Amino acid sequence: METLEKNFKGVKLSAFAAIAITLIFVLIILGICIYGKNPVFITCSFFISFLMFIALVKGLIIVEPNNVRVMVLFGKYKGTLTENGFFWVNPFLSKRKATLRARNLDIEPIKVNDKMGNPIMIGAVLVWRIKDTYKVMFDIASGPTDFVQIQSDAALRQVAGMYAYDNNGSDEGVITLRSDSDEVSQRLEDELNRRISIAGIEVIEARINYLAYAAEIASVMLRRQQADAIIAAREKIVEGAVSMVQLALAKLQKEEIVELDEERKAAMVSNLLVVLCADEAAQPIVNAGTLHH
Repeated sequence: METLEKNFKGVKLSAFAAIAITLIFVLIILGICIYGKNPVFITCSFFISFLMFIALVKGLIIVEPNNVRVMVLFGKYKGTLTENGFFWVNPFLSKRKATLRARNLDIEPIKVNDKMGNPIMIGAVLVWRIKDTYKVMFDIASGPTDFVQIQSDAALRQVAGMYAYDNNGSDEGVITLRSDSDEVSQRLEDELNRRISIAGIEVIEARINYLAYAAEIASVMLRRQQADAIIAAREKIVEGAVSMVQLALAKLQKEEIVELDEERKAAMVSNLLVVLCADEAAQPIVNAGTLHH
């Protein structure tokens, strides 16, 4: 995007040189006044000295590292002073201070709806800085911090609505707010830069730092997650139990420890699965008779 920012090309002197020149002129004027002894001339000389002192003080300016001054003369933009140091410039210039340093913004968690319509709480933290001093000073009415705050809330709401909170175990390849933080953060960063570039501001980095279901559905979603975990654990237990039963039957047959017909194999498999898959320890039962009595 085209920028109107330019370097300040106006009168700029070292502040120490300006102070020295002013003192020399004041001393000369005072010397002439003392020598001339004319009351009118003395009054004018003191008045001129006072004006020179005011012009000196009003023109002094300090520019620190990563700080700039936007110069405006009677409503006209004259440029941006980026050189660091202690200077004297035209005292009629309006010298607006701006910092190019990186700043943090912590976006408090806000309630939004994800792609599936579930209410969630989401917050983010971002690092931003001023890139174009002209746009920051003259293209937005509010300060840059307020502008970034408002646009960040809007961008976070939009990005949160593009993704589901999680995949609910349905499709592992789908990008969600929980599964791929880098992809979501990059989308948030791009959306923020698109919104605030008109103000001469750029986002260096944006990250989601808070993500949770809203209070009204948090307990329900917790039970769903617990159920998913229990189902996954049960599947693992059953898979292991079947493998152990197969190993036991194969071992008995290989070692010829006992001859089992199909009916006894079925009974043995049933008993082993009950023992291996049960939540509590099995209670042994001594059978003093046969399999059927």
